Amino acid sequence: MSTGPSFEQKPQPKLKRFIQRWIINTLAVLVTVMLLRGHIRYEQPLDLFVASLLLGVLNAFIRPIIMFVALPVLILTLGLVTLVINACMLYLVHWMMGSHFEVDSFGWAMLGSLVISVISVALNILTGTSHGRVTLRRGRRPPGPGRNDGGGPVIDV
Repeated sequence: MSTGPSFEQKPQPKLKRFIQRWIINTLAVLVTVMLLRGHIRYEQPLDLFVASLLLGVLNAFIRPIIMFVALPVLILTLGLVTLVINACMLYLVHWMMGSHFEVDSFGWAMLGSLVISVISVALNILTGTSHGRVTLRRGRRPPGPGRNDGGGPVIDV
């Protein structure tokens, strides 16, 4: 016996992840605006949400293309050019939004993108939405399968 279609559907995991990342990105941009008061600013709270959404979209679609094109320079500088690319993305948001989201100069965009990156990584780790995993261990590792830590002498070569 069929009861008919169910109208209760759980939100898609991708949508949930997108919303979580957007909120984290918005919080990171808000903290950055507060820290760099006067150099990065927005007019209304809605402008902050739009700026963080636009930054997320640019980071999802435009940034990978720029990273691919700049790959030789990225390798040569051991990834430090990533900071410049992130600053370009933030400055591009400023350029697209005009007076609704302003960044004084490219130098402030560079500092702002660095702060946004650090705060985003920290919030992603704290909320468990990051791609990587950080574990802290104290003391000795317990012996695992195939590992012989019988307490014997250690020979360094």
